[in-house]
Amino acid sequence: MAGVSVDEQPLPVGEVRATSALNGPARTSKLLPTLEMVAAEAGVSRSTVSRVVNGSPKVRPDVVATVSEAIARLNYVPNRAARSLASAQTYAIALVVPEDVTRFFGDPYFASVVKGITSRLDTSDYMLNLLVASSDPSRKTRRYLQGGNVDGALVVSHHSSDSDLAELNRALPVVFGGRPAGPDLADSYFVDVDNITGAIQATEHLVGRGHRRIATITGAPDMPAAVDRLAGWQQAMQRAGLATDAVADGDFTIQGGATAMRTLLDRYDDLDAVFVASDLMARGALATLFERGVSVPKDLAVVGYDDSPAATSGHIQLTTVSQPSEQMGQRMAEMLLSILAGEVPAEHACIMPTRLVVRDSA
Repeated sequence: MAGVSVDEQPLPVGEVRATSALNGPARTSKLLPTLEMVAAEAGVSRSTVSRVVNGSPKVRPDVVATVSEAIARLNYVPNRAARSLASAQTYAIALVVPEDVTRFFGDPYFASVVKGITSRLDTSDYMLNLLVASSDPSRKTRRYLQGGNVDGALVVSHHSSDSDLAELNRALPVVFGGRPAGPDLADSYFVDVDNITGAIQATEHLVGRGHRRIATITGAPDMPAAVDRLAGWQQAMQRAGLATDAVADGDFTIQGGATAMRTLLDRYDDLDAVFVASDLMARGALATLFERGVSVPKDLAVVGYDDSPAATSGHIQLTTVSQPSEQMGQRMAEMLLSILAGEVPAEHACIMPTRLVVRDSA
């Protein structure tokens, strides 16, 4: 066989020459920039570049800027497949929503939380995988999550009946959106708002406006947020010396809110206000009040919870408790990224404040 002639002239730094008996003469191509080259360009260590690439919150902003500039100059692109093989990481995070698809896409709360999560992950090298499942996740979902397909998980809208979540929490790093339910999840990491205080704010606003027969429409009773908002309403009512019997479950849906409002109107003929544990349910309640010819807020005042787009989407602008849903999503992602980087958060719980937004309905 005839030999292949190779030009032995030295190559410029950063270039490599390949030859092939099939392709003919040697060709020259640029070497892909490496993590070490970025580190040398930025004047930092390789581990610092790795932290920046992975979105670690522990790197100073000025160092992040310097490394980012070096990455841009060298046009460095992390090799996800190689890094996954080398580190046994997938660079994927699952967003687990134990709800049906209709509820997930119909509730603006989820859109706000997901927006916050993705905005934080955009500055990291992690991809987000969305898993919308029923309140009893399928065996297929469990196998996927526990089979090494993701490095960690974010869970929102969980129920106390979601027994699989405790098993998931033992299998990989998990951060919950909302206080986890059940003793098996007592030490879990989570981000939430002060739901009890938020409900107290809403109820005290109604009491301060002179209302005395104040009902409440609750969310699903197996969800911690619903339990806490009911508890806040009860505390404020008891402090004011008012009855706490007018309660109906609206299941955190528009239809549920409408049905609950009908139940309350049929059962109590002296109501003058209602605290509704979500804006979505409040929209349903307003529809029922309109059907019954009840004027809002003249005949009956309404306060919602969330300050979502549903609060301002109708002809009556809702007075509501504002919770920072987008910021909650950002903080959830931030907490999980810290855990994945080996930087244990100082506290298991991050509790964010609420505030009352006064509009037309109360």
